[in-house]
Amino acid sequence: MLTNPVLLSVIIMIVLCLLKLNVLLSLIVAALAGGVLAGMPLGETMGVLIGGMGGNSSTALSYILLGTLAATLHKTGIATVLAKKIVEWVKGKGIVLVLIIAAVACLSQNLIPVHIAFIPILIPPLVKVMNKLKIDRRAVASALTFGLKAPYVALPVGYGWIFHGLISDNMSENGMEIAQGSVWHVMWIPGVAMLIGLLIAVFITYRKEREYKDIEPEKLDTPQEEETEVKMTGKHWVALAGALSALAIQVSPLGSLHIGALVGMAIMLVGGAIKWKDLDEMLHSGIGMMGFIAFVMLVAAGYGSVIRETGGVDQLVESAEAMLAGSQFVAATVMIIIGLFITMGIGTSFGTIPIIAAIYVPMATALGFSPQATILLIGTAAALGDAGSPASDSTLGPTAGLDIDGQHDHIWDTCVPTFLHYNIPIVIFGIIGAVIL
Repeated sequence: MLTNPVLLSVIIMIVLCLLKLNVLLSLIVAALAGGVLAGMPLGETMGVLIGGMGGNSSTALSYILLGTLAATLHKTGIATVLAKKIVEWVKGKGIVLVLIIAAVACLSQNLIPVHIAFIPILIPPLVKVMNKLKIDRRAVASALTFGLKAPYVALPVGYGWIFHGLISDNMSENGMEIAQGSVWHVMWIPGVAMLIGLLIAVFITYRKEREYKDIEPEKLDTPQEEETEVKMTGKHWVALAGALSALAIQVSPLGSLHIGALVGMAIMLVGGAIKWKDLDEMLHSGIGMMGFIAFVMLVAAGYGSVIRETGGVDQLVESAEAMLAGSQFVAATVMIIIGLFITMGIGTSFGTIPIIAAIYVPMATALGFSPQATILLIGTAAALGDAGSPASDSTLGPTAGLDIDGQHDHIWDTCVPTFLHYNIPIVIFGIIGAVIL
């Protein structure tokens, strides 16, 4: 088992990621190493890698279009208006502000799918308010990571549509046909686990006040107390209509995120929220924001093809079946922990799915797990590690916003709190759920 090309390839990938080699390069090197270790010629391995990249082409396009939609919404200034409104709503209550931030972050994954793009717009203007209320920024980091992660894990809209589609497509490619619409019937379980983690972080662990120095960073656009009431302008309402239209098309029988994003941008263009001459800038910004993740998705699909082509999956399944036979509890624990290490290394739940699905589907079948339990194992294993990984945008985004004045540490104030409050309950719920389903 220790000489299995799949196992060695995954170890190489994890080590390279932990050594901070770019995720894209780590995937390519690990794929080539896995092919060579299995006796495949280097040229043939590269051919399989490139040929398999098309498996995630729809996902990659979704990322580019959502990135462009995010840049377009950013251009309209609707997030800045929202930041000022939040200051009015809070009325001196710290926990209320933290929960509102969590809710806004949730909306960034489905209703207005801008992902982390809202953080540099919304959070820096609120830092001074947080300091006045003596809010522990670890609670805010936990709230942001919850909102960036839980909605796509549990809900089949926005980025959740992509995440659930990846689970469905990759399970089908590996021999277990699953309808995309059935994935959320199971994935609410890790979603509930994350909600419990959020409540513990906000109401128990980081409830106490924490003092921060009043440092005034350059370019910190803090809402001024003397400002008059903020009003939505015509272009803001048009932007909101575009975002709602994109969501409506996603959840309609048409069910297309791609068309939804295009229609949303078209509404903002026709309604005057953005100008024709700005479209190139929006597309470039969208590619800059999400292009790298899109390429990671493509290469991850190619990696999964190489993994399957090596023939090492069958050997790994046979070895695991012999070692774990008779105990689905132990099997579920081992599979989920493996997913934790892979995702911690890669830093993306989405990029992990093609890799672990190639291993987990045949293994789960051999060990007697139901299709629903297999969905949960793959979805949970992929979701693990995105919270807490130093390389994840779910942790990098919150740190970028909260460290605007140099008083928020990426590892100890974002990664450690989110790892403890989300990964531990996800592991527990995932193992129990996989055994019961």
